[in-house]
Amino acid sequence: MIHHLGEIAALATAALWAFNSICFSLAGRQVGSVTVNHLRLWIGWLTILLLMVGLRIPFVPPGATPLQLGSLLLSGLIGFALGDAFLFEAFLRIGPRLAMLWMTLAPVFAALLELAVLRVRLAPLEWTAIAITLGGIALVVSDPHGHREESHRGRRLSGTLLAILGAAGQAVGLLLSKMGMAGGFSPIAANTWRLTAATLAMGVWFLCSGRLPGEWAKLKVRPAMGWIAAGAVTGPVAGVVLSLFAITHAPIGVASTLMSLSPLLLLPVAHFAFRERVGWQAIAGTTVAILGTALLFLSTPAAS
Repeated sequence: MIHHLGEIAALATAALWAFNSICFSLAGRQVGSVTVNHLRLWIGWLTILLLMVGLRIPFVPPGATPLQLGSLLLSGLIGFALGDAFLFEAFLRIGPRLAMLWMTLAPVFAALLELAVLRVRLAPLEWTAIAITLGGIALVVSDPHGHREESHRGRRLSGTLLAILGAAGQAVGLLLSKMGMAGGFSPIAANTWRLTAATLAMGVWFLCSGRLPGEWAKLKVRPAMGWIAAGAVTGPVAGVVLSLFAITHAPIGVASTLMSLSPLLLLPVAHFAFRERVGWQAIAGTTVAILGTALLFLSTPAAS
């Protein structure tokens, strides 16, 4: 069992991300997606700082280079502050299940970034896997039973675009995180740097825009704050730390595949909690998308 710690962490990540997508979707309906993105960063940042102090983990690990720290800071800005802002708005427009389904494109974007930046050519089987993933997503999106209040065509189109941008942000953030964690950087310390950059950036933006007083006033919306707090602990803190742990203790393809199971876990939630009708087309499309993502990474040689 000890040899599968990375895989176990990846499965736990998928479950936590599925749960926090529901939390943030419910909170966003009460206070708006921008507020959710802002407040969950402060809660997550304070939580992980307390964790660092409690576990006596150094904020700057011995041997850490400026390039590593810079990569982690940039990863936080792109992944947390920008990418997640797109994703949370997508939650409100097309629902958490479809938004998280589009997020299965993140591993695909990561592979394309590897080709563009590192000049690593993909095999024909890997390109086939990309086509399968996109086909599965198209199958679910075209399901006539999977939409309720999100069925307005304009909202579906904009929500889909926002979810895709969120997937791209996650891919870039993952690439930068791996660069920053080279040499045994602690996943908890790495996530602290990422959260610090994102939280300060969002705080400065709200302060300069004059929206900060209104944000603090929304702290009085107790149901929303409860969902935001639950999502912050399970997402930006536990979920991300586990994902960073997973990619350092298991092949990146295996870990990424297991972490992408969130949309499949959301199917019963969408049916019972949000009363969406989940047809066989949605189930089949979700399965095809997950299998395509799995094929993409399992067909990629593991990093040595």
